[in-house]
Amino acid sequence: MTDIQYISDAKGNPVGVIVPIEICHEIESEKETAYLTKSETMKKRLLEAKDRTTGISLEETLEKLGI
Repeated sequence: MTDIQYISDAKGNPVGVIVPIEICHEIESEKETAYLTKSETMKKRLLEAKDRTTGISLEETLEKLGI
């Protein structure tokens, strides 16, 4: 994995960071999950959806939406 790069000001104080895009996506995903699971109702829905083994295809969904 590519190393994280730190950006410093003239005094050597860290002021920023450059991270690989994969890590950035992971962080965003974790932030979204944390936000969504604040609500007990949404947490329950997400856990149920995670375990769901049935569903409809994208094509069927688009057809139902008239897209």
